[in-house]
Amino acid sequence: MAAIPLLRRLDRSAPFARRGGQDLSVGDYLRDVAALAAMLPGHCHVANLCQDRYRFAVGFAAALCRGQITLLPPSEVPGLIEAALAGYDDAYCLTDTPKTVSAPVLPYPSELARGDEAPAVPCFAADQPAAILFTSGSTGLPQPHVRGWGLLVSSAVSAGQELGVDRLPGASLIGTVPHQHSYGLESLILLAWQQAVVLHAERPFYPGDICAQLAAAPRPRILITTPPHLRVLLAEPGASPPVDLVVSATAPLPRELASAAEAGFAAPLREIFGCSEVGQLAARRTLQTEEWTCLDGIALRQDGLATWAGGPAIAMETQLADIIELRDPQHFRLLGRTGDLVNIAGKRSSLAYLNAQINAIEGVRDAVFLMGDETASTGSGPTRMVAFAVAPGLTAAAILAALRLRIDPAFLPRPLHLVAQLRRNELGKLTRETLMQMLAEARDLS
Repeated sequence: MAAIPLLRRLDRSAPFARRGGQDLSVGDYLRDVAALAAMLPGHCHVANLCQDRYRFAVGFAAALCRGQITLLPPSEVPGLIEAALAGYDDAYCLTDTPKTVSAPVLPYPSELARGDEAPAVPCFAADQPAAILFTSGSTGLPQPHVRGWGLLVSSAVSAGQELGVDRLPGASLIGTVPHQHSYGLESLILLAWQQAVVLHAERPFYPGDICAQLAAAPRPRILITTPPHLRVLLAEPGASPPVDLVVSATAPLPRELASAAEAGFAAPLREIFGCSEVGQLAARRTLQTEEWTCLDGIALRQDGLATWAGGPAIAMETQLADIIELRDPQHFRLLGRTGDLVNIAGKRSSLAYLNAQINAIEGVRDAVFLMGDETASTGSGPTRMVAFAVAPGLTAAAILAALRLRIDPAFLPRPLHLVAQLRRNELGKLTRETLMQMLAEARDLS
């Protein structure tokens, strides 16, 4: 099997990344990778915790050069980092910020001794294990999944073609999402390796910082983000800087939010559907269709209620944890996750549908439903929905009145808790553990 190069670009003087307003060329990057690879200890696993995207990309490639597998914890929460390290006794951590972990730590060097000549672009076997990604924990404990180099590249190339990234050469690639997660890894780091785009090293968090970085970046501009980040950005006063492509993932976008995003950024918005188990699977232009189109080579099939995905970017056919209405092997509608199904008094709905309805109420900034009694799924206790909402200026009674016009009364939340914010993680997701903690705190206060 032919080896696959780290980079597709041949021009060593072309910009690979932008850091602190300064361009770093392809040649600079290759020299940094070679210098860091020579410094890495001889272990099999490394947890790459670098916050700077450029340093992360250097560290990941250096690990590949040494035949090391990169561990990517689902969050910066210390407990989740330790959980990711627990199964790998030989692991060490590469980081550019102080970390207190049980594993040995290699601080990213403040300066790397670059050679005078840029080395050749490294190539790696398609079946070389490259990363172990962990699920986000939104449906339970994070689970590890090994991804090979060839599968990562195939996914990134297919997604780049479907999104039209190849029509934006030299684009500034700016993301609000963590690069340790599957979505950020594939839509930021892998795109920078496999497409002629320029990776921005900083990860802006606050709306003002995101807008400032977009405004300062040369066009064309690509924004990689999530629905919660879009909602906050569009709520800011004043016009958003124009971009040339907006990409969103981690949860399906309501059509109203997609419309506001395209108008606000004066750019097409494309969504990516995927999961940590297999990577990116499909895409859609939300304002044009609710139907998803599989990436090149990926096909779906159904066996009873289960949906399976297969293709060149997937190691083995994998069952998806989603409820899918399959039109044909390449086209489908996404109806929610299998764990989202709700059955109350013989009536069926899904958490995804209920969340969409409450978030569509004017004045609600963020909201989520959850099952209020853990015994509900077994039928051994009362079935009751609970909801949390961030809605300054609205009362719980007003929200419930609006919900009665949108959903069956059987699914009205009892109770509805008004909170200052929902504790979303870096991807904008709410983990099951966090929701149950919020529920326990709300019950203690009642």
